Amino acid sequence: MFSRRLTRSIAIGATTIAIGGGAYGIVSATASTGSGTPTTAASTSTSTSAPAGPRVPGGGGSNARSGPAAGGSIGKVTSVSASGFGLLTSAGEKVTVRTTSTTAYEKGTNSASASAVVKGKTALVLGIANSATITATQVIVQPPNSGSKTASQVVPFKRGAPSTSKQIGQVPANYKQGSGTIVSGTTANKATKAALVAYPGGIVDRVVKLSNGEYEVHNIGVNWPHHVFVSQAFKVVGAN
Repeated sequence: MFSRRLTRSIAIGATTIAIGGGAYGIVSATASTGSGTPTTAASTSTSTSAPAGPRVPGGGGSNARSGPAAGGSIGKVTSVSASGFGLLTSAGEKVTVRTTSTTAYEKGTNSASASAVVKGKTALVLGIANSATITATQVIVQPPNSGSKTASQVVPFKRGAPSTSKQIGQVPANYKQGSGTIVSGTTANKATKAALVAYPGGIVDRVVKLSNGEYEVHNIGVNWPHHVFVSQAFKVVGAN
């Protein structure tokens, strides 16, 4: 009798653990992109590996972000080291730039070397952005046309301040936040460069191609603009 009771108790306990393990495998979380837009991450895996990356809500495309993406920033060089340099944007954002043996350098429109990066100079950085850290594929010191007339319109981020809501220029009629497909390489670099020259101050952390063929450049670290729209010819056409 005692043996049968013990066996039954062990079986019930094992069932409870199995159910608990299944429930543990469903994980959801909410985080912030730094632009005031919440992102969600979800995983149904029962393993101990990390859950899937953030997904921008409201999307109809493959804009799910599972890791760092092509982007960049522009600002004044604040420090230089063997592994990279520091950057301070016009909106007060501090950016850490990591360089590698394959990083390409330009000064103005001419090829240059790493020695062109000097404290106090303006530098436009293109590469792989991971929050406020960018692994540079290209660094342009004293980039041409960086003194944009729209630069003063960028609203710096201020903790506790309500997000600025306004629209300039043209926003695609069917645009829905989170839609589009993330792009990389030369395409992402051209779109990022166009957006940063027009609206310097933030950090571009991804570029997506929209259904109409234009690009949405996602901007973090500023109160406005969070989205800069670039045409297929890589000309800025709008922002919100």
